Amino acid sequence: MESDDDVPLILTWDEANSGLLNEEAERVDENGGAGNYDIVNNAVISTPGPQNHRAQNVSLRQSWEMNYQEAAIYLQEGENNDKFFTHPRNPKALAAYLFAHNHLFYMMELLTGLLLMMLSLCEAPAVPSLRLDVYVHATLELLALVMVAFELCMKLRWLGFHTFIRHKRTMVKTCVLLLQFVEAIVVLIRQTSHVRVTRALRPIFLVDCRYCGAVRRNLRQIFQSLPPFIDILLLLLFFMVIFAILGFCLFSPNTSDPYFSTLENSLVSLFVLLTTANFPDVMMPAYSKNRWSCVFFIVYLSIELYFIMNLLLAVVFDTFNDVEKMKFKSLLLHKRSAIDHAFQLLVSRQRPMGVSLKQFDGLMRFYRPRMSARDRFLTYKALNTSGAAMLSLQDFYKFYEVTGLKWKARRSGEHWFDDLPHTTFLIFKGINLLVKSKGFQYAMYVVVAINGVWILVETYTLNSGFSWSKFVPWSYIVFLTIYGVEVLLKISGLGPMAYFSSGWNLFDFSVTVFAFLGLIALAFDMEPFYFIVVLRPLQLLRLFKIKQRYRNVLDTMFELFPRMASLGLTLIIFYYSFAIVGMEFFADVVYPNCCNTSTVADSYRQINVTYGNKTVLEEGYYYLNNFNNILSSFVTLFELTVVNNWYITMEGVTSMTSHWSRLYFMTFYIVTMVVMTIIVAFILDAFVFRMNYSRKNREPLENPEDENGIVFEVEVSRDEALATLELYKQTCPGLSSLSSLQGVLQAMDRGGHSSLVYLGRRSRTKSDLSMKMYEEEIQEWYAEYSRENLPEPDQSLERDVDSPVSDPSSFPEPQLNSQTGPHSIN
Repeated sequence: MESDDDVPLILTWDEANSGLLNEEAERVDENGGAGNYDIVNNAVISTPGPQNHRAQNVSLRQSWEMNYQEAAIYLQEGENNDKFFTHPRNPKALAAYLFAHNHLFYMMELLTGLLLMMLSLCEAPAVPSLRLDVYVHATLELLALVMVAFELCMKLRWLGFHTFIRHKRTMVKTCVLLLQFVEAIVVLIRQTSHVRVTRALRPIFLVDCRYCGAVRRNLRQIFQSLPPFIDILLLLLFFMVIFAILGFCLFSPNTSDPYFSTLENSLVSLFVLLTTANFPDVMMPAYSKNRWSCVFFIVYLSIELYFIMNLLLAVVFDTFNDVEKMKFKSLLLHKRSAIDHAFQLLVSRQRPMGVSLKQFDGLMRFYRPRMSARDRFLTYKALNTSGAAMLSLQDFYKFYEVTGLKWKARRSGEHWFDDLPHTTFLIFKGINLLVKSKGFQYAMYVVVAINGVWILVETYTLNSGFSWSKFVPWSYIVFLTIYGVEVLLKISGLGPMAYFSSGWNLFDFSVTVFAFLGLIALAFDMEPFYFIVVLRPLQLLRLFKIKQRYRNVLDTMFELFPRMASLGLTLIIFYYSFAIVGMEFFADVVYPNCCNTSTVADSYRQINVTYGNKTVLEEGYYYLNNFNNILSSFVTLFELTVVNNWYITMEGVTSMTSHWSRLYFMTFYIVTMVVMTIIVAFILDAFVFRMNYSRKNREPLENPEDENGIVFEVEVSRDEALATLELYKQTCPGLSSLSSLQGVLQAMDRGGHSSLVYLGRRSRTKSDLSMKMYEEEIQEWYAEYSRENLPEPDQSLERDVDSPVSDPSSFPEPQLNSQTGPHSIN
């Protein structure tokens, strides 16, 4: 364990104490180099007398605390993929940085962005039930913009002016803020709204929020995939123009054909035909005159739809695959660079090759403030695989792999019931063997299959007048009892901890509990909860555990949920921007019986028709697809995304405005095609990656429900626990921080053990899969990183170790740049 006089290798931020070592060096000269100073590892080390020992210890402790804090910030920047040029460089910047990097500030950013976007519900054209007066929503907008300005001021204080203007996303946000601020003031003064297309830029404030980092990554990937996408899109449009000219020349003489009467109509018709929304209607007028005209449409669709559109997906998928791999490489090397920065701040001048437990604990107090002392110690042990006195840099490189572990003591026996009386032990042992047997698993699969067939037959025989409140199927009770018994047997045989650690068991338990709730709702006639009964068929998903390929599909689906949520939010942001533009130009444009001069007038017609003695109202309903408010606009845009009959909405709006309106709808289709292609490419990439990983790392599980994830095992002896407890009493004497370590010793005393084994678990992420998938490439990446960032060994000895360094990025071993260039992608 290091001495209290250990001096940090690098002193940072502490302007008051930055001259500490220089003063010591001067005193060396005054004393002639004798008495109170030693030379250790080529560094001048003070051995002060009693009169100044306490003051220097306080100074050193403050220096270490600031080093711990900066190291923690570097590691957080590596984890969050923040560029290092935004790193705080002085105490004032640190205060602003800490203020702007806490969850309350993040929540304020999120709520401000959401408020600005939700104002569109109240601004004209507003949702009728949510309409607010102009001065109310304009005042709310100004308040929200003031909050955004405050956020940017804090960012300016921490970054400094020169770094602030270099941050492109921040500068875009600042420009949009100024524009929105001027518009909001104008609206408040005039007390009336004007054409405000710039409201479509409001999502920028939400996207810049810390919690929307996944959305920013999605947008970045979309922009990175654009070059090859645009190349193929231009090829597609080239053939479209060629066929439009050809179609105009061939079919315009036919006066009964409205689709090719002009070159513009030819282009629009073929663009819509690309989505197949107007096929075969667009072909029939020409086909009725000449049957050979079908060749034109067959060739066009074969080239454009079946070849170029699929080629577009293939190119985007290939680009997306490369982008994903490079993103993983960039993030991996960015984390490695962050660890290098942190390591240099944690080592001492006396021991520059390793990080001690005391220093590691100081780091974790800032990096994970809520982590207990026991878990900090176990994390240190998990990193220290060599068992040396200190963590080497190679050990420290595994930092991100172990910091997310949840630690629990392993039981001394194999099962949870080992310490029970013999008879009880035998009973639970039998249950354990039963639930782990193949026969039990396949018997439950058969029960689930029979239940599925029974539900299908039972539902098929129900008539339209059926009411759940009058009937509770006896089969419901029988199968639910079987599932309940299965859950109880598994919990008894495996133990609650082992049972609930499996994702499949959690799924089974949830579905069974919901089924019981559904039975209660039926039994007590709780009508609002009848929907729970519909969840019964979810039990059938258990059958997919039988086959490995099905398990891969489901695993991929579960892994995709978080990313798909971010992609969905990305699509909603595009929807919002297009909805705002649509409301500004097309609000109240379409209504019943409009578009009488258009070819789609029947879809908007609302008339009374008499059949004999009966009069009925015939409605086209398409007048409901409008841009009268933000909610209607979202529904309309979703219908346009599906593309079925989307041209009816386009032609209806165009007939009531201008033919230039078609550009809006065509642009929206192209943008959504880009986003949807990215989503399809993402799903394909995730599934192909999972299948390739399974083939490369064949680890068949005897039990498909056995999901341990990532597991680390650490053994703690009594001597280690006592020594660590003594260390913590010196560094953090608070009783609350020591109770967890004292619990380790108490557990040893209760069990009469000289040591305890702890297991650290966390779920497996795609990053873990990528680490194994790209194992060979990763070694090459690390070698390339070392060549670019580390100097020759002899150069690292040229530094004057007596001079304190305020900027850790300038320290030459390793030579760490404050900007990581291609390794930082945020």
